[in-house]
Amino acid sequence: MNGKLLLIILDGVPWRNWRRLFGNLEGWVASGEARVWKHRAVLPSISASCYASIHTGVSPQVHGCTGNGNVFRLKEPDVFSQVRKGGGVTGAVAHSFWSSFFNRHPFDVVRDIEYDEPESDTINHGRFHTMTGYGLINQMTPSDVDLFGTLTNLCGRFGLNYGMLHTCTLDSMGHRFYHESQEMDHACAVMDEMLAPFIPRWRAMGYEIIVTADHGQDERGHHGGRSALQQEAALYYFGDAEGPGVDDVIDQLQLAPTILSRLGAPIPETMKAKPFLR
Repeated sequence: MNGKLLLIILDGVPWRNWRRLFGNLEGWVASGEARVWKHRAVLPSISASCYASIHTGVSPQVHGCTGNGNVFRLKEPDVFSQVRKGGGVTGAVAHSFWSSFFNRHPFDVVRDIEYDEPESDTINHGRFHTMTGYGLINQMTPSDVDLFGTLTNLCGRFGLNYGMLHTCTLDSMGHRFYHESQEMDHACAVMDEMLAPFIPRWRAMGYEIIVTADHGQDERGHHGGRSALQQEAALYYFGDAEGPGVDDVIDQLQLAPTILSRLGAPIPETMKAKPFLR
C-alpha cells in the first residue's frame, strides 16, 4: 500500500467556530492549499456513537452504540481492519474508546494504554488515554501538542499508512464554558496554533490530511441531538484529490469509504455511502 492519510479529530467543535476561530486552517483555505466543507454527524450526535460511525461507515442504528455509556467491540468492518487487509500499517493516538471499539474490549489501562502489535489485524500502533476522573471542573485531557507529537513519532518510526488522532480538549472545555464565550474563543485559537506546525510537517512526510470534528456543540454546551449546532462541523482537506462543490455537505458515513478509497484499501459492502474525494 502506497497511500498515506491522517485523520485528525478535534472533538466537539461547531461549524461556525471552525470558520471563525481557526485562522491557520482558514489561511490555508484562502491560499488554496486546503479545502473545507460542512460535515454533518450521525444521530445521536454523541461522541462514542460518532466515533463508531466515522470508522465503520454505518449509522448508530446499525452498529448499536447508542452513547458514551454503551461501548463495546464493534462487529462491522472498519477503517483500521480494511487498511490492514490492504497491506497497510495503522496507528491511533486517541481516547481509550477507540481501542475498545476497534481492537479489544474491555480496555485494560496497563495492557492497552500503549502497544505495538505489527501482526494485529486492526490497530498496529496504539497510544491511548482514558480521561479517568473527568468532570465539569477537572478536564483530565492531555496536552494536544503531546498528542500531535506522538502521532508524528509513530508516523516516522513505523511508516503508518493510516494514522488517526482524537483529542477531547475542546469538547471538554465546551461543556464547561459553552462555545460562545471568551474562554472558548481562546481555546480554539490555541488549538489552531498548536496544530499548525504539524500540518506542513505531515505533508512533507507524504500524508494527505483530514481535520474535522465528530460533532458540534450548541449554546448550552450540549450535543447528541438534531440541531445544526450539535450536528455540523467543518472538514478541512489537504491533498490532491478532487472533492465536491463548496456548498455540498459531507455525511459522516462518507468518511470511512473515502479514507479507504484514498489509501487503495478494499471498501466492504457494509459501507454504502459514496466517497467524497476522488
